[in-house]
Amino acid sequence: MRPAELVVRGGTVVEAGWSAPADVFVAGGVVIALAEPGTPAPGTATEIDATGRLVMPGGVDPHCHVGFTSGDFTSLDDYTQCTTAAVFGGTTTIVDFAIPRPGQSPADAAYAQRAKAALGLCDSALHACVVEWDETVPGQLGALVADGMPTVKMFTTYRGETMAGEDTILRTMKTLRDLGGMVVIHCEADHIIEDTQERHATSGRIGAEHMAETRPELAETASVAEVLAIAESLRAPVYFVHQSTAEAVELVAAARRRGVPAFTESVAHHLVLDDGHYTGPAPERFVCCPPLRSRQAVDALGRHLFTGEITTIGSDHCCYDVAQKESRRTDVRAMPNGLPGVETRLPVIFSGYVAGAGLPATRFVELTSANPARTNGLYPRKGTLMPGADADIAIWDPAVRWQVSAGDLHMATDYTPYEGMTLTGRPRTVLVGGRIVVHDGTLVDPVPRGRHLSAGPISLTPALGRTAP
Repeated sequence: MRPAELVVRGGTVVEAGWSAPADVFVAGGVVIALAEPGTPAPGTATEIDATGRLVMPGGVDPHCHVGFTSGDFTSLDDYTQCTTAAVFGGTTTIVDFAIPRPGQSPADAAYAQRAKAALGLCDSALHACVVEWDETVPGQLGALVADGMPTVKMFTTYRGETMAGEDTILRTMKTLRDLGGMVVIHCEADHIIEDTQERHATSGRIGAEHMAETRPELAETASVAEVLAIAESLRAPVYFVHQSTAEAVELVAAARRRGVPAFTESVAHHLVLDDGHYTGPAPERFVCCPPLRSRQAVDALGRHLFTGEITTIGSDHCCYDVAQKESRRTDVRAMPNGLPGVETRLPVIFSGYVAGAGLPATRFVELTSANPARTNGLYPRKGTLMPGADADIAIWDPAVRWQVSAGDLHMATDYTPYEGMTLTGRPRTVLVGGRIVVHDGTLVDPVPRGRHLSAGPISLTPALGRTAP
């Protein structure tokens, strides 16, 4: 074994499948050993005392929009800002989206976004995106998969902007299946939403306070069922982003039991926040798609973290500020959809479900790090601390209690939907590639060294290897 350059001592290592006291030995930016506590190291090695702390692989956020343009709005962060906030929150890898603007090809959008990775404080990967099908798309998809971008985002909503027709979804899914890639899809039935919004507009109920009513749960379940049927007919893998209801999750679980390699992602705000926020003084700050659901629906969704039916937890980070949110608050059809969350994803889930509801820390790591890495072809380089993995390490104080305030966070916005919430647990020291980037809540290495990660084969284990009750 090569000499260690850094050792994390005295903590409890938490992996997706086990946890135990161990010292983590690091050299050359990777983990070189998990050793018995107290194992000697070279005198030149830097030692970090993790006594009483959880030592976990850095989070992998599978759903993060950086500088994202939709409609008249562009989210406010760049790669340096987004990844700085990510690292403070314990996330050391983000997966961004390259969504083409009108007239732009999927490949051109992907390569332009990929070039920004070097500006990050941590590494990143990328989902490409297909909106319309033409004869050039198969060749573009082949090039993207060969260049390590095997996942492709699609939408069944936002007509005239990013919505893809069912024939395009089928062709893209079929092409990616043969290339070893996978469609990653936002499912809401646009025709149901358009009709619902039209009726609400006619009756003067189209403002932010009516957000939940304008995008009903039925629109999500109807679209999930349709896309599952396409995937099942093709025997193609499919990953559903930000599923917001237990019914949608259970449709995917039922398909999985029929042998369809289908994954469910939920996002932190759907697992924590409810639609009561739309009746508060600033409903526009909670406008996202799908919208926040009822408390009953949130609780039902959260139970599937325990059943195993949810594969990953993302943030769906969209960094808009209050002025952007307020500017079109009277019409949800024109508002910027999305919430800032790359920094708060891990703390709110740890607090609400590990500290607050008894979710095993190993399952937390599985949902927020290991499975996102697996479903994006990044495992075992990311999502684990086993020897050979990148030394991306989040050292957590599991007991500290703290109050969320936008002023204390690092996202390029002036608000957080979790303002004032008291949480238990947070990362105190975060390493990226063996470098200490955040220590005791302070940024100690602000130098961007981000790398674009070329994805390998996508693991279907999180979908087909788990047998849910």
